[in-house]
Amino acid sequence: MPTCVAFALAILFILSVPVHSAEPPVGEKGVYSVTKFGAKGDGKTDDTAAFRKALDAAAKDGGGIVFVPTGNYAIKTHLSIPDHVTLEGVFTAPTARTQYKGSTLLAFEGKGKADGEPFIFLHANSTLKGITVFYPEQDKTNPVPYPWCVRGAGDNCSIIDVLLSNPWQAVDFGTHPCGRHMIRNLYSQPLHTGIFVDKCFDVGRIENVHLWPFWEATPAMEKFQTGQATAFIFGRTDWEFVTGCFCIWYKVGFHFTQFADGPGNVVITNSGSDIGPTAVLVEGSQGHAGHVFTNCQFMANVEVRETNTGPIKFNNCGFWGIPTTTTQADIKGSGHVFFNQCHFASWDQAGKGSPAILANGNGLTVNGCDFMEAKKHIVLGPDSKASIIMGSRFRGGMQIENNSKGKVEMGLNVEE
Repeated sequence: MPTCVAFALAILFILSVPVHSAEPPVGEKGVYSVTKFGAKGDGKTDDTAAFRKALDAAAKDGGGIVFVPTGNYAIKTHLSIPDHVTLEGVFTAPTARTQYKGSTLLAFEGKGKADGEPFIFLHANSTLKGITVFYPEQDKTNPVPYPWCVRGAGDNCSIIDVLLSNPWQAVDFGTHPCGRHMIRNLYSQPLHTGIFVDKCFDVGRIENVHLWPFWEATPAMEKFQTGQATAFIFGRTDWEFVTGCFCIWYKVGFHFTQFADGPGNVVITNSGSDIGPTAVLVEGSQGHAGHVFTNCQFMANVEVRETNTGPIKFNNCGFWGIPTTTTQADIKGSGHVFFNQCHFASWDQAGKGSPAILANGNGLTVNGCDFMEAKKHIVLGPDSKASIIMGSRFRGGMQIENNSKGKVEMGLNVEE
């Protein structure tokens, strides 16, 4: 056969092969479409039983993909994804304002009951992927509690390319141990609690999470969330890696605390908390490791409480205030807090004389930072034991009030 003819036939063959299909090759071992088990996806029929049959079939065969074609699937109770099974929709990236598009699960159970059965229960090595979850009965003007949208129990639970449009509580990876969990590409507007992590004794990963008004962007909703909601809660987690995560309109952005298993160690990069009273609240951290923020932005204040014992580090971070911000960093506890190459702006907008940093704990290091306004910059309280302030720039002259009874070293700073 001449070379040119063979080449033409090869091109024709390639063009004739579909490069995208509405659903995977259902019928092959390992792929199960919910529609083959009776799901209608019309937004009215209760498709819970069909989903459960598909999930059970995948589990019985040793694991696989339960595929959810485009449709609106009313789930009147809840779902459990067995070990080694993926519940997968059509989206290959998280989407915005897409309820009633793509693969949407409509959640109804548990209205008014925050402690009820979770809508989706993940087990070891199970995954939720490419799915939108929407609560059609949630109240836009007076939101009501619902159970957790997703809860995990077992190692290697994963949530990938998912939109949880308007849950009261989004992801619970803390009630049960969920070591080596993965949350990647999640968009959501949790109305009360975003992501809860605890009992993680091996590295968890949270990447590219955006908690934003994907459902309602009204002033009333902003007031509701900034008055009571928390975006991220971390209890015991050993080397939690968090990157590319953002939240807006939360009373607390990143909350570090401890429960029965003690505090954690979290490394956060390229992340931020915007328009809320408290960007970072530290009640606990592991004494040998603490928590680290690198390349982060905070439009709210940071609070480190008396109960903290570990090091807290802010590297190359930006801090600026909202009208209600007084002090941008309120430091207490027996841990040491570091600010390296950070900048501070727009604190004390009411002009009450509050400093950018109020330190009254075990230790403070400020190195290579820029205080960008001619206001009171740092106050060292009487309980400050060791403070180092060096190599920083102070606009309007260095305004530092030293009430410390401990050791203080200052040098190589620039006043202008």
